[in-house]
Amino acid sequence: MTIGLAGKPNAGKSTFFKAATLADVEIANYPFTTIHANKGVTYVRAQCPCVTRDKRCGNCSDGIRYVPIELIDVAGLVPDAHLGRGLGNSFLDDLRQAHAIIHVIDASGGTDIEGNPVDIGDHNPLDDIDFLNRELTMWMFSILKRNWEKLARKIQGEGLKVEHVLADQLAGTGVDDTQVSCALNECKLDRSHHTKWTDDDLIHLCDIIRTLSKPMIIAANKADVAPAENITNLMALDQMVVPTSAAGELALRSAAKSHAIKYEPGDKDFTIISDKLNEAQKRGLEHVRTLIQKMDGTGIQKCINQAVFELLDLIIVYPVEDEGKWTDKNGRMLPDAFLMKKGSNAHDFAYKIHSDIGDRFLYAVDAKTKMRLGEKHELNNGDVVKIVSTAK
Repeated sequence: MTIGLAGKPNAGKSTFFKAATLADVEIANYPFTTIHANKGVTYVRAQCPCVTRDKRCGNCSDGIRYVPIELIDVAGLVPDAHLGRGLGNSFLDDLRQAHAIIHVIDASGGTDIEGNPVDIGDHNPLDDIDFLNRELTMWMFSILKRNWEKLARKIQGEGLKVEHVLADQLAGTGVDDTQVSCALNECKLDRSHHTKWTDDDLIHLCDIIRTLSKPMIIAANKADVAPAENITNLMALDQMVVPTSAAGELALRSAAKSHAIKYEPGDKDFTIISDKLNEAQKRGLEHVRTLIQKMDGTGIQKCINQAVFELLDLIIVYPVEDEGKWTDKNGRMLPDAFLMKKGSNAHDFAYKIHSDIGDRFLYAVDAKTKMRLGEKHELNNGDVVKIVSTAK
């Protein structure tokens, strides 16, 4: 599972990345601080099933379970990146791995379309959303367009399915046959007359493919200093938007790492536990406390959770071998957690654990109810499941 952080330079992507992963990356107030993609591990936050038991599992923090996902902070994007401007080619190449995108925008309007600093409120952050969508669409279009006449003749001459040829051409962008087929149906292009498709037809098709293959959530960053009108306009969009303060989250994560405060990612408050803080440090932390009370948290963990659970529609399922004790064969309680697509069944889960277990699946057991489950039983978020198979 890979989530990509995208956006123009200087919007706060690297601060978001560092706050979410505590990786050591450069952060500066100028464009193109990030030249090569940064990769790290962040986590989705959920309540651990062990909270219903008489003891903790040892794999959560006070009943909070963190499930790892990969996070990629790619180089900043500028207009016409699909033509190679700025670091566009590198950006788009790195982004192909992402299952979903968190688009980090400067909600304060304090940077122009290319990431150069301007006065707060001088730039409309809505323009940044339109521009990123267009760059991704035009990136896909440029890949199709360069060989379109040849591909169209091949489809016609060899009687191939349009969706298979298009998906193969776009494979490097992370697109599959199903997404192309759904996009063709949605834009109502006549598959039997593909040789007559215009550039506008192809751009429209790529725009729909983009929405299906690269689902996106907006992190309205720097929300703590953004004009209220900017936040109102962003929240009115017909897509997921989460106001965030990456700088606030980084301050809290750093303070927690140094044992100055007790704070878990996603908490809406913190507790000072160190008696060695000076007055300036205390004032700084109290400033952040005011910020997160006003914003109901920093928004970083909320953004990650929404990307995984709502945008990608995933659930967490926990495998065990002893359905009574909820342990594996080594006696460890709830040692693993798997992200599964919502709607997955018990047999899908068996294959997720190991192909041999899936091939030799017999049945499953719901460890919470001790009920036997058939292969088609649909799993729910937080299920604890034992898989029974003939695999050794």
